[in-house]
Amino acid sequence: MNVKTLLIIEDEAPIRDMINFALAPAGFKLILTGSVAEAERSLAKHIPDLILLDWMLPGTSGIDFAKKLKQNPKTREIPIIMLTAKAEEENKIKGLETGADDYITKPFSPRELTARIKAMLRRGPLVSPDGVIQINQLCIDVNTHQVTINNQLLELTPIEYKLLYFFATHQDRIYSREQLLDHVWGTENYIDERTVDVQVRRLRCRLQTHGYDHYIKTMRGTGYQFTVTNP
Repeated sequence: MNVKTLLIIEDEAPIRDMINFALAPAGFKLILTGSVAEAERSLAKHIPDLILLDWMLPGTSGIDFAKKLKQNPKTREIPIIMLTAKAEEENKIKGLETGADDYITKPFSPRELTARIKAMLRRGPLVSPDGVIQINQLCIDVNTHQVTINNQLLELTPIEYKLLYFFATHQDRIYSREQLLDHVWGTENYIDERTVDVQVRRLRCRLQTHGYDHYIKTMRGTGYQFTVTNP
């Protein structure tokens, strides 16, 4: 059995104890640290399968450490779940933009924490060592920005590629049109939210030829979600 290793970075001992209590029965190997300095010493010895990272830490903040992790080739592909007491949407977006793959708002239930970690780990390594994201027969080459399905090249515009790449690297979460505009087009571009609908529709049409359009789901009244499930 392949035991998954989780690096926990949380400075509050009661929360560390609660995390340990919640996750130990799930069969994970837990490395508990209380600061970025401790976490860095652990990372120098072993690369974990996932990092659970508190936003507010003494010294280097969780946000700054997430940026650093994503800039390091040795650690940039490790999934990061951010723990935060900052429930405002602006702060959640900031956490995702700086490298977190998911976030959980405090207080959280042990069951939710375990479920979110398991969902993240089920995705497997997001990007292979040669720079390829593999989702069934859909391959995204992050070096050449080429997309193939069943070894057939998928012709995409630059914005369609960026949208697909974002979806593929942020699976299962629901994103509003405004959030997609911020992540894919950038906060400095003033574009109507209807542009998102148009580009998603075009991307779906490209994927439909190969039967992969159902991965992009419209969440009525909310936005869009990319999830690898059966139609």
